This record gives sequence, C-alpha cells and structure tokens, in this order.
Amino acid sequence: MIREDIMSIVFRRATLRSASIVLVLTCLAGCATGTDPRDPFEPFNRGVYQFNENLDKYLLKPVAQGYRQVLPSPVRTGVSNFFSNLNDIVVLVNNTLQGKFTLALDDFSRVLINSSIGLLGLIDVASDAGIAKHDEDFGQTLGVWGMRDGPFIMLPFFGPSNGRDVVGRVGDLFTNVLFYVNPTGVQYGLYGTRVVSTRTELLDASNIFDTAALDRYQFLRDAYLQRRRNLIFDGAPPPEKDDDAPSKTPQKGAAGPTVPSAALIAGIERASAAKAEITESQRAPSAPEATAALPQAPREEPQVSTESAMPLSSAAAELDCEAQSASEQTRTSAPTTQSTGSTASGLVRFWRYVQPTSVPRQTLNGS
Repeated sequence: MIREDIMSIVFRRATLRSASIVLVLTCLAGCATGTDPRDPFEPFNRGVYQFNENLDKYLLKPVAQGYRQVLPSPVRTGVSNFFSNLNDIVVLVNNTLQGKFTLALDDFSRVLINSSIGLLGLIDVASDAGIAKHDEDFGQTLGVWGMRDGPFIMLPFFGPSNGRDVVGRVGDLFTNVLFYVNPTGVQYGLYGTRVVSTRTELLDASNIFDTAALDRYQFLRDAYLQRRRNLIFDGAPPPEKDDDAPSKTPQKGAAGPTVPSAALIAGIERASAAKAEITESQRAPSAPEATAALPQAPREEPQVSTESAMPLSSAAAELDCEAQSASEQTRTSAPTTQSTGSTASGLVRFWRYVQPTSVPRQTLNGS
C-alpha cells in the first residue's frame, strides 16, 4: 500500500514536471522560426509528430484494430459511454467557470441520470432523453476568459495543442476523476483503456485522413486550430483579422483624399484668368459683357497626372480664396446692381466647375 502511494506521488510529480517543461518551451516561442507565424516550433513539432505517428503505426493502431475485432459493438459502446460520463464532470466544471449555468445544469443532469439509471454511464440514458452532450475543457475556459492561443505545439503522446491548451491540460488533469483513482495499477489500466477506446473510434477517420491529406502534419495542425477556435466561440467564431489589409479608419494627422496636381494647377490657372477677366469687365458697365467674360465650364475632365498629389482640402481652400477675392472686388466696384448680380451668377457657375466633387451642391445653391 505504501509503495502504491509512493508511485502515485511520483507519477503526479512527473506529470506536473512535464507540463512545466512544455510551458517553458511555449514561452521560448519567440526564439524559434517557422513558415507559419502560428507555428514557430514547426521543425520541432514535425519531429514530435513523426514520433507520434510511429507510435500510432506500430502500437496504438494495431491494438485498436484488435480491440475492435475481439469485443462486440455493444461492449465497446458501453466502455465509450463510461468514459464519456466521466468527462461530463470536466464539462460541468468548465461550463460553470464560463458562466454557462444553463448548460452546466444540463451537464449535471447528464451525470446524475447516466451514473444512476445508466449504470455508471455504461448506458447513455441522458442522450436518449434529449439532454445534449457538450464539449468543454479548461483550455476553452481560458480562451473565454481572454487568454490568447499562443504558439502551436505538438506534444509527445498527446498530439496537437497550443500554449493555452497546454495550461488547460493541467487544469483538466485535476478535474478528471481518474486522477484520484487508487491503486495506481487500476488508474493506469483505466487510462490505457480510455486511450484504446478513443483510438478505436478514430480508425475510420484516420483512413479518410490518410487519403485526403497531402501534408499530414499541416492538415492536422490547421484542422486542430480551426476546431479549437470554433469550440471557444461555440460554433460562431468572429472573422479573423487580416493584418495585411489596409485600415479603413484614417489615422490621426493623416492626409485626406488627394487631387492630382495637373488638375489642381489647371483649376488655379482658370481661377486667375477668371479674376483678370472679371477685373476687365468691371471697367465696362455692361452686364452681358461681364457675364460673357467669365469662362464657360467645359465638359471634358482635365488630364490626371499620378506623379504628384496634394490634399483635397488644400486645393479647395485655395480655389475658394480666389473665388471669394474676385467676388469681393465685384461687389465693391460694380457700377450697377444688375452687373453685380450677373457677375455673382458667373462666379457661381465658375465655382461649380472647379469645385471638388465632395462639396455638396446644396451648399452652393444656398449661397
């Protein structure tokens, strides 16, 4: 009895030590390199993946195939239901920690019904009664609390994970009923049976995986990361941010929309010419002549040059100053009211032509 207690303590310390080593490796992710920013440990992870593949190929998969051949389907289903019922306790704890009390009540009902009427979970009575089974763990709880994913990491024996889920595995270890089973021989036997039962359920999926995946490691990594993201957001993950996409919100102090310099220069020249013609028209009292002296708005757009550009607000301000200066001279020196009105009408038509397209027409008509 004393020897079994000592072995149990050693096993638990070894488990925590292994988790600590993995956490240290996760913290050193910034020193590693990889082709995918989510996977900075890619060379190391591919080596661990190959180790797990060999372990599965020469040990786990043959044992799972023999397990399927020896035990009938009802027995395998009962074993799977038993471990699923134990996992519902982990789900219950994490749904409570996430504040999903309605789902936690369903988990409690499942554990209560399957552990009693279902003969310690061998029969899944709760699912037949319409009580849905959920999938939650401490890694998802940390994600709901705001902890980031961290780098992708392939764990020996356990398979794909990430920095956050490595920490979550430690939490799941202490909420797993098997962790407290004594003697340790029974505990190891239950762990082994659960691994074989889970691997047997994945035999058909692994055959599809072998056929569909060109790069098995990349396929497994991407599938794991996508599934974990989907689980954390309960099947409705938000769209991922594209860091390469330009920001739609202009930064503070950034220049506004620009107008080509050639068009700007042409507009300024037209404003100067109009100002000179208006000055000449002021010397003649005839209103028709003053109106005709203004340039008519051409229908063709000015040639656009992409060599240089300046802010639209600066162009509008400069043109506005030219038009206002000409208008003030007209109001102060026009001999008659009729010529002044005609000149202002001509300025409005000129301003409508040279104005930026972003200025509303209602503003001009109101003026």
